[in-house]
Amino acid sequence: MKTASSSTVKRPRTLAGNVPTSNDSVRVQTLAQYEVALRLMQEGKYDKATAAFRQLLAVSPGDLSERIRMYINACSQQIAKGKMSFLSGEERYDYAISLLNEGNYADARAQFEQIIADNPRADYAFYGLAVLSSMTGAPHTCLEQLTEAIRLNPRNRIQARADSDFQDMADDPRFTELLYPEV
Repeated sequence: MKTASSSTVKRPRTLAGNVPTSNDSVRVQTLAQYEVALRLMQEGKYDKATAAFRQLLAVSPGDLSERIRMYINACSQQIAKGKMSFLSGEERYDYAISLLNEGNYADARAQFEQIIADNPRADYAFYGLAVLSSMTGAPHTCLEQLTEAIRLNPRNRIQARADSDFQDMADDPRFTELLYPEV
């Protein structure tokens, strides 16, 4: 019967071979740099995080390389997201609606507000903000935005009557007065 002696320490093995020891000074330093790069990414500093990850990729052990590539890709997507260009306000509106449908309310709001900054008469952007406000439980803001959308384009009143996105507003008498002023 064999007994484990204190002088024989078995190192864990993987398909790739032995797992490096955690007291390897190069690995400890690499992991520290990796954590810094992750922190930069979490802070939204995607350019700096990408540079840090690329620097790490050159010296990283194989078990971190794939993860680093994944984070570089994620940073690149975030950078590209901020540099999106649209040919028209309607195109930006479609993108904002997709963000809204995904539940990304802050980014959707930013897109709607950018449309209005570019074109203060963009009734569809005010309508989008009204929908967003209804969905996020801000009835007063919803009414303000919808009032402006209707002022700019009276057809928005008819559209809002049938829009299920305003279901949370249905019991609000101010909403009813706005949509059915003739009653």
